[in-house]
Amino acid sequence: MSDHHCTMGCSQHPGRPDMPQAQFTRYDLGQQKRGAAAVVTLRGNAANVLLLDASNFNSYRSGRSYRYAAGGLVTRSPFRLVIPSDGHWYVTVDLRSQGPSARVNSTISMEPAPLPIARSAAPPSLQQIEVNRPPEGALRGGETWDVFISHASEDKASVARPLFESLRDLGVSVWFDEAELRIGDSLRRKIDQGLARSAFGVVIFSEAFFAKGWPQYGLDGIVTRTVAGEQNLLPIWHKISKDEVRAQSPSLADKVARSTSDLGIAEIADEIARRVRPDLFES
Repeated sequence: MSDHHCTMGCSQHPGRPDMPQAQFTRYDLGQQKRGAAAVVTLRGNAANVLLLDASNFNSYRSGRSYRYAAGGLVTRSPFRLVIPSDGHWYVTVDLRSQGPSARVNSTISMEPAPLPIARSAAPPSLQQIEVNRPPEGALRGGETWDVFISHASEDKASVARPLFESLRDLGVSVWFDEAELRIGDSLRRKIDQGLARSAFGVVIFSEAFFAKGWPQYGLDGIVTRTVAGEQNLLPIWHKISKDEVRAQSPSLADKVARSTSDLGIAEIADEIARRVRPDLFES
């Protein structure tokens, strides 16, 4: 709403004759939302500045008893009157009790109600990632795991082992040390080994991971391997931005992922456990 200006002394809105010095200036604010604010600036004498709803404004104008929502004798300005509820509101400025020679100029402007608090959208659900449990006894020794964690050796202490321990404490079995990636390893062979032995895969992507110089074709295919294109691994970005990942492999950057910058290791572990072993959380 644009500013409005009025001069008190020859008011356009005289009150009833029995109201001493009953001249007042009215500002019709129209419909306003809760939290909006009317900002009144006075030049000259102090003045009575009142915020009134439609019913109380009619009583005020008619000289009947009324209640004001905010305001009072304003001696310093600008003065903010916050709208307490949605509705039609008025602001009045008068000089009652200020003496016959009192004069005041007033202006008013509106500040819109603040926007609701922004809430970050929840990350995509891990339900989009396939869980394919290997058949029991299909492998040599018959041992399978719920999750494997593929990681660069440099990330073992900071991310991989804490994630392993958090999953283990939740009751999830993890194929861990054997999934460590070292220079000279075949990335795809390591991932395939993990997928053959585990229901769910995690790959920790970091500067150390990309520094190993994996070929582009290997990066593009490790997260989505099935003919139908389902995602079968969870990337975890560690101390690396999505833009940095995109520079290495555009297809990787668009996958459902988690970042250690946004979530703690325990939170990521809890999500993985609920995806791969929902039975652990049944009451």
